[in-house]
Amino acid sequence: MAQLLVRDISDKLVSALKKRAKQNGRSAEAEHRHILEAALGPRVSAAWKEIDRLRDELAESGRKFSDSTEIIRRDRDNR
Repeated sequence: MAQLLVRDISDKLVSALKKRAKQNGRSAEAEHRHILEAALGPRVSAAWKEIDRLRDELAESGRKFSDSTEIIRRDRDNR
């Protein structure tokens, strides 16, 4: 996942972010992420929720899944 660095934010805005995060029981970073997801991508947010649900379901199943990186690399090498 990508990282985002935001510079030159006013102290007032940072304070408001921290206050809102505390009210919502989140870290400032989690609150920032929540605000961006709400503003820019309800579809993206819904997709990540579904991905998390599927990931949890797979983890609970006890099944082991291989890392596809090696399989893809072998396939590319065979071309």
